Amino acid sequence: MALFIVARFHARPSCEESLRLALSANIEPTRAEPGCRFIHLFRSLRDPALFFIHSEFDSVEAFELHAELPHTRKMLGLVDDLIDHPLDVNRTEKLA
Repeated sequence: MALFIVARFHARPSCEESLRLALSANIEPTRAEPGCRFIHLFRSLRDPALFFIHSEFDSVEAFELHAELPHTRKMLGLVDDLIDHPLDVNRTEKLA
């Protein structure tokens, strides 16, 4: 069963560009992972401090492996200081 991930990141004041760079750096390495079907980074048009990552993995196991890889751990360590809320990563299923 495919697993869809929707992650939300809202930058602290004056951290928008740093957050964008940290999130962007994780996209290509993740695309190269076995089990990653797609991953995309989005920025809100109404709030330039708000970013989303939408991805699809082959399985829960593939995503859990992704979460432990060095490039993901590095990104998570960086964004922790750049966002103004607790980490918001949602495992979802496609309904329609």
